[in-house]
Amino acid sequence: MQTVTKPSNLPAGPASGEDGLNRYLSEVRKFPMLKPEQEYMLAKRYQEHGDPEAAAQLVTSHLRLVAKIAMGYRGYGLPVGELISEGNIGLMQGVKKFEPDRGFRLATYAMWWIKASIQEFILRSWSLVKMGTTAYQKKLFFNLRRMKKNIDAYEDGDLRPEDVTKIATTLGVPEIEVVNMNRRMMMGGDASLNVSISEDGEGQWQDMLADAGPLQDETVADAEEAHWRHALLGQAMERLNERERAILTERRLSEDPQTLEELSQRYGVSRERVRQIEVRAFEKLQAAMQAIASEKKLLPAP
Repeated sequence: MQTVTKPSNLPAGPASGEDGLNRYLSEVRKFPMLKPEQEYMLAKRYQEHGDPEAAAQLVTSHLRLVAKIAMGYRGYGLPVGELISEGNIGLMQGVKKFEPDRGFRLATYAMWWIKASIQEFILRSWSLVKMGTTAYQKKLFFNLRRMKKNIDAYEDGDLRPEDVTKIATTLGVPEIEVVNMNRRMMMGGDASLNVSISEDGEGQWQDMLADAGPLQDETVADAEEAHWRHALLGQAMERLNERERAILTERRLSEDPQTLEELSQRYGVSRERVRQIEVRAFEKLQAAMQAIASEKKLLPAP
């Protein structure tokens, strides 16, 4: 597959200032949104033939998504135009690696590339988080302020031990990383996000951090993915025999799973035999789901 190059009709990145940003947003709104079947056919053309025109249409139809995601990161003190430009690079990478036969819409897949590109740019731009930062530090950098605010711990200085424990547990990171990142962000050499935005002292940079709630695009994407997985699971379950379906459902898909002893009594076999059937059924289910996806039986809904 060829590399996705910048489309010739891609509008120039937003110029500095609010007027430049508004002009850019006005330009990208002119590009039409694609219907599912249009998107699928364009993606197949690019995947199979490296058609640059198909890639260009996929990119331009999602520029609004990039702008929306980039706006959520304005609170990090970087020019919105640069955030959008970095997001566009992520979008092009997403288009390059998109596999339409998996049944997802491009927006579902590309938004993760867009966010990753923007976040990497932010990390490179903030001196307190170097390029060699660990996954723990990245996670903390983008979530610590929100977590502190949620537990009413948004004060200067060290966190209370119980707050450190709660944040570390919620984010799945070591407590020492929470302590160190909090100190770096509150006492480091970068400009504090507690600094007022305006001269009259109204508002702080921290107030403009990305909204912790899901974007509308994410909500739609999650719903599409859930629907796709449910359909895929239903087709795969049909490839199991009746007893395999029943045992797998009772053991792994039920809100109140049955014990091996209960199922052994129901089917008149040993607990070990029930366990063997469960394991075999789960392996068959996984293989069936992979086979169905590769057979292209689940295409984007019209």
